[in-house]
Amino acid sequence: MAKVNQSFFEPGHNVDLHETKVEFSEGLRRFQLKLNLLFLQKGIVLLLIGFLLGRAMILSHLTPFSLPFFASVYMMRRKKAPIVLIGLAVGALTVSMGNSFYTLLSGIFFLVTYKTFSKFHKDEIRAIPYYVLSISFISKCCYFYIIQHQNFTMYDSMMAAVEASLSFILTLIFMQSIPLLSLRKRKKTLKTEEVVSLIILLASVLTGTIGWTMYDLSIEHILSRYLVLLFAFVAGATVGSTVGVVTGLIFSLANVSSFYQMSLLAFSGLLGGLLKEGRKIGTAIGLLIATLLIGMYGEAKTPLIVNIYESAVAIFLLFLTPQSLTAKLAKHIPGTNEHTQEQQQYIRKIRDITANRVEQFSSVFQVLSKSFSQYDQWRDHDGEEREIDYFLSNVTEKTCQTCFKKEQCWAKNFNKTYDLMKKVIHETENGDGVIPHRVHREFDKHCTKAKKVEDAILQELTFYQANQKLKLQVKESRKLVAEQLLGVSEVMGDFAKEIQRERENHHKQEEMILDALQDFGIDIEHVEIYSLNVGNVDIDMTIPYCNGHGECEKIIAPLLSDILGETIVVQKEECASYPDGFCYVTFRSAQAFVVETGVAHAAKGGGFVSGDSYSTIDLGTRKYAVAISDGMGNGERAHHESNETLRLLQTILQSGIEEKVAIKSVNSILALRTTDEIFSTLDLAMIDLQNASVRFLKIGSTPSFIKRGDKVIKVESSNLPMGIIQEFDVDVVSEQLKAGDLLIMMSDGIFEGPKHVENYDLWMRRKIREIETKDPQEIADLIMEEVIRTRSGLIEDDMTIVVSKVEHNTPKWASIPTGKLKTMIS
Repeated sequence: MAKVNQSFFEPGHNVDLHETKVEFSEGLRRFQLKLNLLFLQKGIVLLLIGFLLGRAMILSHLTPFSLPFFASVYMMRRKKAPIVLIGLAVGALTVSMGNSFYTLLSGIFFLVTYKTFSKFHKDEIRAIPYYVLSISFISKCCYFYIIQHQNFTMYDSMMAAVEASLSFILTLIFMQSIPLLSLRKRKKTLKTEEVVSLIILLASVLTGTIGWTMYDLSIEHILSRYLVLLFAFVAGATVGSTVGVVTGLIFSLANVSSFYQMSLLAFSGLLGGLLKEGRKIGTAIGLLIATLLIGMYGEAKTPLIVNIYESAVAIFLLFLTPQSLTAKLAKHIPGTNEHTQEQQQYIRKIRDITANRVEQFSSVFQVLSKSFSQYDQWRDHDGEEREIDYFLSNVTEKTCQTCFKKEQCWAKNFNKTYDLMKKVIHETENGDGVIPHRVHREFDKHCTKAKKVEDAILQELTFYQANQKLKLQVKESRKLVAEQLLGVSEVMGDFAKEIQRERENHHKQEEMILDALQDFGIDIEHVEIYSLNVGNVDIDMTIPYCNGHGECEKIIAPLLSDILGETIVVQKEECASYPDGFCYVTFRSAQAFVVETGVAHAAKGGGFVSGDSYSTIDLGTRKYAVAISDGMGNGERAHHESNETLRLLQTILQSGIEEKVAIKSVNSILALRTTDEIFSTLDLAMIDLQNASVRFLKIGSTPSFIKRGDKVIKVESSNLPMGIIQEFDVDVVSEQLKAGDLLIMMSDGIFEGPKHVENYDLWMRRKIREIETKDPQEIADLIMEEVIRTRSGLIEDDMTIVVSKVEHNTPKWASIPTGKLKTMIS
């Protein structure tokens, strides 16, 4: 038996399919790049288009396409104009020698005329259509005159005018279409007129295929149906039918016998677009249905079986069209899903860029805050020793430098001299300039000029203490700036998160709410849900003209309250000013609690200007702030100081900065802006309207009281008034309020106002407990009246009292049950 060659049985190498696929994709991409380079950059596409447009005709002998296309290419892509002129001449040559000669001469005539008169106008783009109009008319008249052996008639001049007019219009169209055939980077979205211009250009190009057949099938019919199928599949029924009408109209102008094709193409575009949800198969079915209907009942001269074959070839071309091409084309046409996704992606990108930029600013402020706060930590730990050394160098310069014992003290006994000098400095500083006798005697034994040195130390100590105080103020100012920068950083960080938060899709809930309201008998035009979060519901509705009956507040809001399981109210309503119009309504979650406030205030001696100021601030974030500020003293200056405190506080709180940082910011501004001894207190209560919790921030203010039935709760904190010191800690006192609670805040003119009272706290508790009314305004008036009565009617200080009552937010209209929809929504 012959020996078998072992090499045939050796195992082959493993084939990496993934690598093969990557190589194939890379090769396909390179092939596409080469095609783009050849057809677009080298101008082959323009050459082919020029060839087809050169043989395109209207009404059997008008050629309005050649000159407008050449002029447009000359203006838009001047380097490709010679190639286009050659393509036009060759295309015209397939019709007749005279047409080719006419095309060449009209192109040359245009170039000569344009070069001659171009210096007389500024706007070349606007002038080109008029050049084409005049040159086309003159050239056509000359052409008719020559070929008819000088028998030029009025009919010929009219036909020349018609062709010139068409050339004028086509120039405007082609000038919008030519840039779409280039590789220049341009905006993604096409305008409507650009889409129509591109369709007209493509339809005009297809007229150049009139008369071409293959196996008795018309090339023009196949390509026109393929063009309609492509746009119907990509852009839907509207664009598909438009393409069909425009293409059919241009074909019917070129060949009157093709007029029925307009009906077929328009109907195909409409059906294909309507069935595009079935992908290419659905669009193809639309063309087949249109072909059968028009072929059987229309007046087509082409046999039905031939029409079906032509449509089948067009469908085959549609299935050969790659998905990447249709997707790329769809991105450019407004109204398509791909275009919408592209726009959303662009908006998302802009949103992310904005959010990143805000986050970068937040990081910058955070780094600056950290830099300010850690400045003192970066300093050497022996900074205090260095300050002492500088202090001693200034003292010894004035005393020891001229002493005969300098060498003995600072060279031989340095440590002893240094320690004694430090001891004298500390004792002088602690003794307010007086040195204890024991220290003086010890220093006098060591130094021959002890008295002189002590005087120098006392003098230098004054500058040293002033310098230390200044450094301390700068240090405290740095800390305050650090806290403010950190607060701004946190606000910007939260803002960046809000920017990046995408709107949730609530299509299902919108349809369910719409159906529920319509089943209830309410006509709703549109529902838009932005948020369904508990306590933060946000819904917009468009309803027909309601004639001012208030059905949004009385019916729709109660229905939504039952559906969503929480109280919904009308936040904003824009009613139509005329019948048959629409009303736009915004529904929001109602606040769980509401605050009713009563205020009583009086100036010292019954004057008009009080040093006290108060403010109630709706922060718009489900928070409600009540604040009282008491400026030091009385009169206009104190009023200005307290009013400025509240104004600054309100502005900072409304920017979103946290309360403690806001108060420290206001304090730093008041402390740093003036050296006058003008201070003010601040009593701030931040009430959360969703859960009725309250946070008290008291800066030098009097106690506040909470009345709950017969129980009176005292709220106090110990902080100096604002502006006295630059660095202080804000004590926050938190309490939980209940419905029906009364929050009573007052200035010192009320709290310390009663005369012949030893314990103001007990007196105020008793008075508050004895009050029977629950009306905030009446309580404020009664307490102020009681205080003034104890003073025999005299007002010896500015008085302000603010009483706030917390109650459940009871909706005006009860909810209307809607059955099982509530569980479906949730």
